[in-house]
Amino acid sequence: MRLGEAGIEPSVGSVGDSYDNALAETINGLFKAEVIHRRGPWRNFEAVEYATLEWVDWFNNRRLLEPIGNIPPAEAEANFYAALETEDMAA
Repeated sequence: MRLGEAGIEPSVGSVGDSYDNALAETINGLFKAEVIHRRGPWRNFEAVEYATLEWVDWFNNRRLLEPIGNIPPAEAEANFYAALETEDMAA
């Protein structure tokens, strides 16, 4: 079943909204390639919603990113804020 047949709106943007943003377009492209096209056809909206939750969790918490030392983005963010707290205590 296609997204439209499942009652799901395709992501189509206009100038000035988030879809006009290069980063948002990149994330949308990754999501469509890694989830929508690879794991479809979809039974219903809930199946897409659950797959989206799983993908976002993986993307933020388990995906290893080589430019930041092969750690997940969430770990890099936690390290950043921990370093700020250490600097505040030292000051």
